[in-house]
Amino acid sequence: MDLTSKQRAQLRSLANNIDTILIVGKDGIGDNLVKQANDALEARELIKGRVLENSLLSPREAAEALAPLTRSEIVQVIGTKFVLYRPSHKKDKKDKIVLVQDKKRAKG
Repeated sequence: MDLTSKQRAQLRSLANNIDTILIVGKDGIGDNLVKQANDALEARELIKGRVLENSLLSPREAAEALAPLTRSEIVQVIGTKFVLYRPSHKKDKKDKIVLVQDKKRAKG
């Protein structure tokens, strides 16, 4: 699933108001961090992570490593923070994020 620029902009604006819940430290990305990210993505769809200064990974590297492991999309990487998005599979989720549809892509 590739995000359009409009969808990415929408998710970026939503991410401004959320707290950082994922911290990548000197241990890098382990099974525990991937499980934590998966659980958070399933519950919230949009999560913000931060890479500590003592980490061996840059924020871009951390996001690029975590995205395929969690089947999520990188929304943005800025400073020490990154934002990941994955639509929830729960049908009964009340506050699902509804992405804007790009009108140009709809034709075809």
